[in-house]
Amino acid sequence: MTQALFDFHAGDRPLLISVPHAGTEVPNEISERFTEAGKLIADTDWHVPRLYEAARDKGASLLVARKSRYVVDLNRRSDGRALYGGADNTEICPLTTFDREAIYRPGEEPDAREVAARIALYWKPYHDKLAEELERLRKRHHKVLLWDAHSIRSEVPRFFEGRLPDLNFGTAGGASADSELLEAVTAEAEDQCRESGHSWVANGRFKGGAITRGYGNPAGEIHAIQLELSQATYMEEAAPFSFLDEKAARIKPVIASLLDRALEWIEK
Repeated sequence: MTQALFDFHAGDRPLLISVPHAGTEVPNEISERFTEAGKLIADTDWHVPRLYEAARDKGASLLVARKSRYVVDLNRRSDGRALYGGADNTEICPLTTFDREAIYRPGEEPDAREVAARIALYWKPYHDKLAEELERLRKRHHKVLLWDAHSIRSEVPRFFEGRLPDLNFGTAGGASADSELLEAVTAEAEDQCRESGHSWVANGRFKGGAITRGYGNPAGEIHAIQLELSQATYMEEAAPFSFLDEKAARIKPVIASLLDRALEWIEK
């Protein structure tokens, strides 16, 4: 069962890239209860693994979820506590899309027992593997970096006003990674964006989700950074959510350079 939940590649350098929201699979017993909006799974982090293709060659480990975030959100706390106090937060088993459309037909929403079952069946194995790989890397290296890779539409009024910067770095307000590491990464972002024309921000609207906050432990030399990438940088933001090669060709080298700079700091 576990093998069907995610794809995993073990690397030999102190970098684990987690991609929890790129999955598009929804079990039939769940999808048959979806509305048309739910079946579109529009809030997927589309094509993110393609943006990190160079990471494997850099020696990174990669953990990529297969199941849709509409099945269970791997970047939420299993106890259901909100990530952003006072803000609009989606549930661990989302009931509405980012556009506030119902995901389930009336009366077909998961109850507490089903939510608990999904956490056990889908959420826990991903987090068990993530923790296991971090432990393996930590035993082999002095410091380890967990890079949580995400993307989102450039405009989502439910969560933020206006247009999102292209690259959004989060370290839980500084709690999940050494400040020097974030400074190194954002200095590289500044240099790269000057050339590419992209924009960036650190610990803005997106400071990191449950993965960044739960596993980042600078005192224990596990550093976690979330990168929330605007989908306007590489794809069509509306259905059919096509990958745009020309745009992607501009952002992929930026991502590769960020990883190189982060690894340089981690391995020093």
